[in-house]
Amino acid sequence: MTRRSQFVAACLLLVTAFTWEASASGLVNEDVKRTVDLSTHLAKITAEIVLSNHGQTSVQSFILAVDADLAPRMAYIGASVKGDEEEDGTLELQQTSIQGQRGEFYKVLLPSTLPAGGQLKVKAEMTFSHVLKPFPNQITQAERQLVIFQGNHYLYSPYPTRSQTTRVRLASKTAESYTKVGNPTKTDEIIEYGPFRDVAPFSEDAMKIHYENNTPFITITSITRTIEVSHWGNIAVEETIDLRHTGAVLKGPFSRYDYQRQSDSGISSVKSFKTILPASAQDVYYRDEIGNISTSHLQVLDDSVEVEVRPRFPLFGGWKTHYMIGYNLPSYEYLYTLGDQYALKMRLVDHVYDDQVIDYMTVKIILPEGAKNIHVETPYKIDRMPNQLHYTYLDTFGRPVLVATKTNLVEQHIQDFVVHYNFNKILMLQEPLLVVGAFYILFFTVIIYVRLDFAITKDPAAEVRMKVASITEQVLTLVNKRLGLYRHMDEVVNRYKQSRDTGALNSGRKTLEADHRTLTNEISSLQARLKTEGSDLAEKVGEIQKLDGQVKELVSRSCSEAERLVAGKVKKEAYIESEKTLTGKRQELISRIDSLLDAL
Repeated sequence: MTRRSQFVAACLLLVTAFTWEASASGLVNEDVKRTVDLSTHLAKITAEIVLSNHGQTSVQSFILAVDADLAPRMAYIGASVKGDEEEDGTLELQQTSIQGQRGEFYKVLLPSTLPAGGQLKVKAEMTFSHVLKPFPNQITQAERQLVIFQGNHYLYSPYPTRSQTTRVRLASKTAESYTKVGNPTKTDEIIEYGPFRDVAPFSEDAMKIHYENNTPFITITSITRTIEVSHWGNIAVEETIDLRHTGAVLKGPFSRYDYQRQSDSGISSVKSFKTILPASAQDVYYRDEIGNISTSHLQVLDDSVEVEVRPRFPLFGGWKTHYMIGYNLPSYEYLYTLGDQYALKMRLVDHVYDDQVIDYMTVKIILPEGAKNIHVETPYKIDRMPNQLHYTYLDTFGRPVLVATKTNLVEQHIQDFVVHYNFNKILMLQEPLLVVGAFYILFFTVIIYVRLDFAITKDPAAEVRMKVASITEQVLTLVNKRLGLYRHMDEVVNRYKQSRDTGALNSGRKTLEADHRTLTNEISSLQARLKTEGSDLAEKVGEIQKLDGQVKELVSRSCSEAERLVAGKVKKEAYIESEKTLTGKRQELISRIDSLLDAL
């Protein structure tokens, strides 16, 4: 580089610095208490800042900066105003830029102007994923996991800092090495840096800590969360999850014997974790492609439902698993309505495990068929995909599906979204009417089918069989009626023997003769029809007619014997013996008639 180019570069830096100092409005970080939490697989950096306005005018906002090396891995950033006892509320952030400076910058809007000479306590929170690198990156089952974190000893800020301390919280007491800037002190899992005095804006000093961290390094590489809304009182939620252990890769074989026998074997592996579901969750299932995973446990608490998710095998570094978890929710807790206007308020992403990291999330919201004028409100920026259609039972033109994606999510992203849409309640009758219509068409088709003859040609033999069967049925009915006449005549005779009413007996006899003659003639007519059809059953009907004539003769003799008994022409003992003989013969004839009827 020539002297001329060096001079031009120096001038540009001076102009940039001057411009920034003019735009900084005299803000100064009077005191900074910075905490770097490395106790999990996430890096959580919290800074409590006393911001002072040394300028001549009041300010409405200030700039929050993120180190250039950590910015690509930042999952969450937030700021809030600190009151005397608790946080007063979160502040709105707008991403901005500062010319000539590395890193990411966010403009934080204050709830009220900060006057000249005034002070304000703010709290900034940042969460970074995948910044803890396993070193060594491969370990055996018996070894412990060591990781390296690289960051900044100072608060990366566009404002000068009067005083600052940095506290680092580790996952264990074991620290292989750490930078020694400012004579830090280490007590158990805590490393204290500072205080640092009069730190210039945009100061950077590399912090490197190599320590033991056996906490679960599990990452959700992909999750698809499907929410299906039904206006019949249910919301079905299903999450399809791809999980991976992103810690140090397992080197060498895996010994199940050592893993179960030694408590410290595979100490960095993951045996199980807890998923927290809403308190009203019911019909919970946990399965994979093989089927239901029975090693899970479910516990219902007052404010939530805890599911202990235990994969089919422990997860070591580099290992992964895939599973699905689903449940049902009552719609009245999450779906609000006013006339034809509906609002669905649910979590965009829910709790899968403590200190969760989601690399890529897809959310699908399936609304009822007929929903329109759909509008979505989200707590943070998401990427909307084109809407889709989903078809399920009794759907005609499909249910609208809202699809959204987002990357790099952590627990702070567990927030509610709201979907507004319009739905005509008359459409709720669509599915019941479709069911009724389907059954109506089915029954109507069956009725038509059984009543119509779809045969191309007629079968004469089948028609003859049908006629013979119809005639035989009529013969059976008439014969049974004729046998009933004999039973009725027996009752008339019994009453005559008691009352000695000859008129009643003669009347009963005439009725028997008339009815018997009518039935016999009808049976003879049916017998003739059977002969015409060429059926062999006509001969059997003829035999029934002959036997019936004999039965009638016995009934007439029984009636005559009763008259003789009443007239005193025969003794009672002789009458009883004669009646017994006649009854026996009748029963024998009737049994033969019944046998012939069964043969028909």
